[in-house]
Amino acid sequence: MLQKIIKIIAFILAIGGALIALMIMGTDLEVLKTTSPLVDNMLYVSYIVLAIVLALVLVFVIKGLFTGNIKKTLLTVGAFLVIVLISYGISSGTNLDLQPFIAKGENVTPQISRYVGTGLYTFYVLAVLAILSMLFSSVKKIFNK
Repeated sequence: MLQKIIKIIAFILAIGGALIALMIMGTDLEVLKTTSPLVDNMLYVSYIVLAIVLALVLVFVIKGLFTGNIKKTLLTVGAFLVIVLISYGISSGTNLDLQPFIAKGENVTPQISRYVGTGLYTFYVLAVLAILSMLFSSVKKIFNK
């Protein structure tokens, strides 16, 4: 039942988003620069979709915690937090990577720079781990046949 409701909501939001995207694409660029109600509407649809997705993720994560192996889940969350903390530790906080933003007059503090570096290092580590796990799984399948 919940799955049908989610599909219907996703379909309605997808149609609305597609219509607004088509309206934006069909509008002159100069008009979009001066008046942007279409862009605003597209952002509202994006915010609604993001809120729905976050709510559903939280519901299913909490549901999975109580029905699954909580020890394994907590170990996974702990490993993720360790990766984020290590990434924060190796992030320098220098503004070298953010020079284009500084040149535009953006206020980039060393702390913001460090958060950006943390996010990048975390992404790199998680991407490498995902690739290694796929390779490991493939090799394991080959040798088990």
